[in-house]
Amino acid sequence: MLPPSFFPPARMVPMAELPITAKTPAEQARAVARACRTASLATTMTGNAGHQPYASLVLVAFDHDAAPLLLISRLADHTKNILGSDRVALLCDGTAGLAEPLTGPRVSLLGLAEKTESPRHRARYLARHPSAEMYAGFGDFAFYRIHVERAHIVAGFGKIHWLDDYLYAGETAALAEAEADILQHMNTDHTDAVQLYATRLLGRSGDGWSLCGIDTEGTDLLRDGEIARLNFGRTIASAEEARAELVRLVKLARQQ
Repeated sequence: MLPPSFFPPARMVPMAELPITAKTPAEQARAVARACRTASLATTMTGNAGHQPYASLVLVAFDHDAAPLLLISRLADHTKNILGSDRVALLCDGTAGLAEPLTGPRVSLLGLAEKTESPRHRARYLARHPSAEMYAGFGDFAFYRIHVERAHIVAGFGKIHWLDDYLYAGETAALAEAEADILQHMNTDHTDAVQLYATRLLGRSGDGWSLCGIDTEGTDLLRDGEIARLNFGRTIASAEEARAELVRLVKLARQQ
């Protein structure tokens, strides 16, 4: 459980600053991916289809190391394809709203789709996509985690990189264990702070925003199916460090 003083101002814990303008390609790739609610899943057709490539739209969530999480039905063609060949690619598109989409960021993630029964993966996915709760228990549906082996990011003109270090390699276990308590605490006792994150730091409109996930590099906000990603200015690894960063951000929001 979180201590009663989770949110009040506390001494800032020294952590490496990660200014947006100084992010590495891998950090940029994770930021683009984690901001996506949907993605394009590429699989290889099996059977009489002649091993043709097949692309489909999926809802996506992300593990604490930024590995994609999917909830898919074995009745769907993409799941049948995965059962035949577990090698997949996932395109995360960060170009929405741009007049010239090809100038915007996008990330392709290449790896292996592995079925998972982890309660943590299930909780992370359903927190991000609460409407999926109604079919997550159906017998033909299962959760999958994509172990990313390589990634390709296009972050703008001339900013194109192949990555072998896409997945976050730092400590995640302590924050993953504390995540549910942090989200409950913020969404119950500090709804005003969450609203400030959405409206003043992210420029989003409307009331009723809530936190649906927190990881080492940022936090995810949700409102009526709309996802908003708030990247931290530093990496965190524990509930104490999360408190310090959330306090810093709400102070920043109040200054806007």
